[in-house]
Amino acid sequence: MHTPLSTEPQTTTGSAGGGGGILLISAIVAALGSLLFGFDTAVISGTTEALRQVYALNDNLLGFTVSSALLGTMVGALLVGRPADWWGRRPVLAMLAVLFVISAVGCALAWNWYALLFFRWLGGVAVGGASVVCPMYITEIAPAKRRGILVAVSQLNIVIGILAAYFSNYLVARVLGADAPTTWRWMFGVMTAPAVAFLLTVLMIPESPRWLVKQGRRSQAEAVLARFGHESPAREAGEIEESLKAEMGGQHQRLFQRKYLKPLLLACMIAAFNQLDGINAVIYYTADIFRMAGADNTSALKQSVIVGFTNLVMTIVAMALIDRVGRKALLLVGSVTFVMSHILAAWVFATHAQGWIVIAAMMGVVGSHAYSQGAVVWVIINELLPNAVRASGSAVVCSLVWVLCLGVSWSFPVVAAKSGAYAFGFFALMMVLQFVLVLKYLPETKGVSLEELQKRLGATD
Repeated sequence: MHTPLSTEPQTTTGSAGGGGGILLISAIVAALGSLLFGFDTAVISGTTEALRQVYALNDNLLGFTVSSALLGTMVGALLVGRPADWWGRRPVLAMLAVLFVISAVGCALAWNWYALLFFRWLGGVAVGGASVVCPMYITEIAPAKRRGILVAVSQLNIVIGILAAYFSNYLVARVLGADAPTTWRWMFGVMTAPAVAFLLTVLMIPESPRWLVKQGRRSQAEAVLARFGHESPAREAGEIEESLKAEMGGQHQRLFQRKYLKPLLLACMIAAFNQLDGINAVIYYTADIFRMAGADNTSALKQSVIVGFTNLVMTIVAMALIDRVGRKALLLVGSVTFVMSHILAAWVFATHAQGWIVIAAMMGVVGSHAYSQGAVVWVIINELLPNAVRASGSAVVCSLVWVLCLGVSWSFPVVAAKSGAYAFGFFALMMVLQFVLVLKYLPETKGVSLEELQKRLGATD
């Protein structure tokens, strides 16, 4: 007897009308890992003031505490590629769900600062792994014409996770009191619920058809492709098999070789600007930024919810556009609005402005990220990387994301204490550079099969 979303072959013929439903459900379930990624990233923003007091942290130690999770993300992103190739995408997603549960419970019950650091680090390992495997899985199951919007479901869930963390922090503070001694523990502990939901659902989705082909299980791969609504499962399975012929012959493909250099460098370029756009300086320290502008603790958490809602709305806009206008256009337009928003944020810090202008600046930065870099990055990284090295390449690229995220999140409170204008001025310059490099070097990838992209980028023998 089959589970509703089992990987056992039921048919190997063309597209079935019902494939879209199973495809969407599988994408949403996989993207729960991304929701936890977003929740874990943002939840600490509501606890920073309490952590300063409970553990007597200065700016540098607070930065390290926030960044402790990012030390884990680098480990998770770097090491998850091989297990995803050995055991499959689905079992690895389940293991990440277990780590999310342990991290949430551990942070809530942390008995000292070192325990908190460890469980934040463990959650970071799960976040790093999810940043690789969740969008990779969705990329590999989606038909080319729907790939952009389906992988953007992963980014949508990151954003929903961020908004959920902000809203959860606000509700916990309202119910228990912003300054109550256990409030920060409940803020961390809330993440247990979505983590358990992820664990219970992830084993019900089918395995990636591209991974099945790599394991020599072509008939199962064709069945999964058919159930997901692909128009010609047999032909597509053949194309996947051809693109993987070196591995199917028993040879392991090294990532660092000439034919993979161009797609790897392009993916690394997009990944680098994903952090150099300054988004995590805002996400991690949203409440702190509003407190710097004169808001009290509860008001700062409430204003953070507004920023999180902006993130959600603009991500939905991006999902409507990404398969129509393309990835490159969103990055170019986003670069322009980023520059304007960062200049406004720099002016806010330089003049010590207060009120609505502070919210407008933060909404501008977060909104610019949401409809451009945020929506595009996880789609295009996996589109650019060839089939044979997608897992290992995505692990390297996502590790770069987290190294830069660590640098930004650790240094921001130290730099902002001196002059936030310098930090946002730097981010504005980085977005000017992104505009130039994307315009000159990045190809458009919308509507092109992964195997055809591999040929266009010269990543074939």
